[in-house]
Amino acid sequence: MELPDGMLQPGHYRIDAMDIEAQGIARKPDGKVVFIEGALPFEVVSAQIHRSKNSFEKGVVTDIHHESSQRVRPGCVHFGLHTGACGGCKMQHLDASAQVAIKQRVLEDNLWHLGKVKPESMLRPVEGPAWAYRFRARLSVRYVHKKGEVLIGFHERKSRYVADIQSCRVLPKHVSEMLMPLRALIFSMDARETVPQIELACGDDVTALVLRHLEPLSAGDVVKLHDFAALHKEQWWVQIKGPDTVKLLEEDGDELAYDLPDFGIHMPYRPTDFTQVNPYINRVLVARALRLLAVDKTERVIDWFCGLGNFTLPLATQAREVLGVEGAATLVERSEENLRLNQVSRPQDQALAPTQFVARNLFEMTADMLTADGYAEKWLIDPPREGAFALVKAMAQLHETPELRQGWRPPKRIVYVSCNPATLARDAGLLVHFAGYRCVSAGVVNMFAHTAHVESMAVFELA
Repeated sequence: MELPDGMLQPGHYRIDAMDIEAQGIARKPDGKVVFIEGALPFEVVSAQIHRSKNSFEKGVVTDIHHESSQRVRPGCVHFGLHTGACGGCKMQHLDASAQVAIKQRVLEDNLWHLGKVKPESMLRPVEGPAWAYRFRARLSVRYVHKKGEVLIGFHERKSRYVADIQSCRVLPKHVSEMLMPLRALIFSMDARETVPQIELACGDDVTALVLRHLEPLSAGDVVKLHDFAALHKEQWWVQIKGPDTVKLLEEDGDELAYDLPDFGIHMPYRPTDFTQVNPYINRVLVARALRLLAVDKTERVIDWFCGLGNFTLPLATQAREVLGVEGAATLVERSEENLRLNQVSRPQDQALAPTQFVARNLFEMTADMLTADGYAEKWLIDPPREGAFALVKAMAQLHETPELRQGWRPPKRIVYVSCNPATLARDAGLLVHFAGYRCVSAGVVNMFAHTAHVESMAVFELA
């Protein structure tokens, strides 16, 4: 039952909504907004306020007087609001289906308030396993002198300290069970004070760990890494400086890769390459994006921010021609390798369409650069958190200045995959209000269950 403001006791807050940081949102009688960590929509709570500004306050829930029916017991013992709690998840106290509803609301609010865009329809959310889904992670490592032990995990809430966790339910079970042995391994090494992080990458058949070390490893440490890998059935990669220094400890190690079985695509990658965190969701994401794009064998497609070809290669099974555009030349080379690998492995009657990869600074796109790429009936855009502002700004310029087009035409349909609802909303506003498109649909993709991260996609068609 929802309590009217007049029935609230002094110092109590009624939570009306939840923001993108998974904080409950309340309003004081004077209209001032209060963000309360740990509170859920429709609850009445008390809170300890730790930050007060003219327009808002922030606090942490201390007591719950009216509990939400969507509140659940967190699945991980390391989740909480207390000092030292792991900061890897923010929403374990909220039912998994309700988490998705909150993210859908965040997406809709961002599209409207930031872009003044309202989709004609909302897509059904893409959901998957709520636990053991995180196949990529960057784990911090810290040797704590006072405790005489090594900590490995995510940072504490709002802290630079590493949380003291013995398990993690969002990591694959075999990786979670490896955390304590990993702590013992690093503690036993000569390099225990010069290892700041371990990067995790799980493929379909191989688990890779990248040891970031600030000083060369001793021969004894290398032996210990080899023995650990043999015991736990994983492979070590080592990195002493930047990403270009990453190398496999044993050169004859098995291949790190994932498959997209719906399209017969095999994707080898290095553990430091960007790949989606959640392989279960990624397979559904690729299939839905291509279904929404509705490509046929007569059409040319451009895949902007193509990475290793996660969308590009599946698109090549359906289109007449595909262009993949990426910012880093090294990624273009890797994509070309994956293209050749998949071309060779496919039957002749299932050959991939002619596909080209090019390197270009996508954050400095211009109208001239866009026209030089030629006409494509369909586009797929999958940018990082910064979004695709330069790209859509160039489209808007061409729309408003026909003499610049030089025969170029905008794509009939665009599928935009986003990891940041704010930049998606900004770019959607440009597409709809200045580039001649309508937003026909949008929806969330729950790539990161129990976190406040909102992955989404939107579909645009020429008006």
